[in-house]
Order: sequence, then C-alpha cells, then structure tokens
Amino acid sequence: MEEHEGSREAAVKRLKAKREFKNHAVVYLLVNTLLVVIWAVQGDGGGFWPGWVIGGWGIGLALNARNVYFQRPITEDEIRREMERGT
Repeated sequence: MEEHEGSREAAVKRLKAKREFKNHAVVYLLVNTLLVVIWAVQGDGGGFWPGWVIGGWGIGLALNARNVYFQRPITEDEIRREMERGT
C-alpha cells in the first residue's frame, strides 16, 4: 500500500509539473506575441528587439520542457548508491 501511495504522489507531482509547463508556454506565447505587435506598431526602430526576449526566454522554456518531459525520475537504486557513497 505504501508503494502505491509513493507512486501516486510521484504521478501527481509529474502532472502538476506538466500543467505548470503548459501555463508557462501559454504565457510565453502571449507575452512574446504582444512584444512583436508592439515592435510592429512602433516601426523598425533598431531591428527586431523582441528576438532577444523570445530567444532568452525560449532557452528557459526549453530547459523547463526538458525537466518536465525528458528527465527520468530518481530511482530507489540511485538513492541507495548515493547513500552508500556517503558524500
């Protein structure tokens, strides 16, 4: 029963992380769309400055996606080995 609760908690944690990532992606799209619209309305005053925000924030979003969707969970075996190492 205890193992089931641990699995359930891990699943809930993953689902929350996925939901937070989706919210992050929506905010990224909305804010950067707004910045591009502002840039377009003001005219070409010094190049495509929203690219700096899109690129920088995009790197953060990509790292967030890697953590949420591609990073494997820590296993009990890894925990045991780390505890045996003692550092």
